[in-house]
Amino acid sequence: MAKSDVMNSNHADTRTVMATCPACGLLCDDVLVENNQNKISVLANGCAKSIAFFEQAAGNTTPRIAGEPATLAQAVAKAAQILKAAQKPLFAGLSTDVQGFRALYELAQKTNATLQHMNATSSQRNLRVLQSSGWQMTTLTEVKNRADVVVCIGTDVVTHNPRFFERFIQQDGMFIGAEQRETIFIGENIKKNDALERSSLLACRASNLSEITLVLRALVLGKKLKVTQVAGINTSDLQAVADKLKKAKYAVLAWVAKDLDFPHAELTIQNITETVVILNQTTRAAGLQLGSSDGDTGANYANTWLSGLTLSEDQAIQHDAVVWVNSFSPEKNPPDSGLPTVVLGNPNSRPASEPDVFIPIATPGLDCSGTLFRVDGSVTLPLKKLRETDLPTLSDVIRKIEAQLG
Repeated sequence: MAKSDVMNSNHADTRTVMATCPACGLLCDDVLVENNQNKISVLANGCAKSIAFFEQAAGNTTPRIAGEPATLAQAVAKAAQILKAAQKPLFAGLSTDVQGFRALYELAQKTNATLQHMNATSSQRNLRVLQSSGWQMTTLTEVKNRADVVVCIGTDVVTHNPRFFERFIQQDGMFIGAEQRETIFIGENIKKNDALERSSLLACRASNLSEITLVLRALVLGKKLKVTQVAGINTSDLQAVADKLKKAKYAVLAWVAKDLDFPHAELTIQNITETVVILNQTTRAAGLQLGSSDGDTGANYANTWLSGLTLSEDQAIQHDAVVWVNSFSPEKNPPDSGLPTVVLGNPNSRPASEPDVFIPIATPGLDCSGTLFRVDGSVTLPLKKLRETDLPTLSDVIRKIEAQLG
């Protein structure tokens, strides 16, 4: 059956469609799903993350005030009351699509609120490097089409982006075949992918990556080292990696900022990006940030073009109310702050403590349409509405709250 036929297939109460999956930053747009009487099932091209996302239950659509059922109008009025009384609220979580973030941004401006994404700590590791020294980055498509040596630095990429190797390393590109591509893993808890034709592994602790990336940078620069080992890895093995990078026609160094969870991890990222700069003096090379989830790439981009600033991670600001927004991940709930709290969340969310107001909202890519940025920032992809629910979109709820603020 042709793709167009699959997408248009509609038999009674059963419908199949090719959908974009927002469960990770790859935004795989080839996931075949079926809606059978409003129950979604993944038929093809799914991973564990996409199955968990698409097949989640619709959940309870009833808002709550202090744990008691309420109408949407009552919950909106209570949320507006909390924001009116606050002098410096915190809008946190921010797990939504671009349209939802834009609505949140406007409300934040009207209420003097601070915006803070749930992934702010790891995102800032990348942003500090970008702001301080810049970088030379590639896209997922260019990796598939051109990369002949790919070095993955950190932990197992598959944990964050399950189909990365399947879609961009093990596929033939326009200018290179998959069997010609070499993949090198440097890091902790990495399982060497035997499906990759040419791959090798240098195991080390994540906390030692700063030393290893510094040595790799020096070797690529042509420096001679007196030591024979660095953090348990033979210097000769690192020299072999450096030689392969320098001989490559298009080398890519990839990392996941969330896994570089140790003090001053941004210096490790800078070692990686500066190695790319050195390589580009004699060949072609690029960096690739992987990971991304909960709409963090889109939230950072949208905030920058709307305000000219990056999203805050300042924990020292004193807030007097919290609005927690999470439309994608029901397992990620607000920390217990002891402050008046409004949750605009996935209907399957189960906060540890009952918030003052809970308004279940539609999940983009499942209950409503939307737009997200892919992890490489090169494209935005549309999310489709796949089932019918009574859930309001985040933008709808924000507009209703704004109307109450006057």
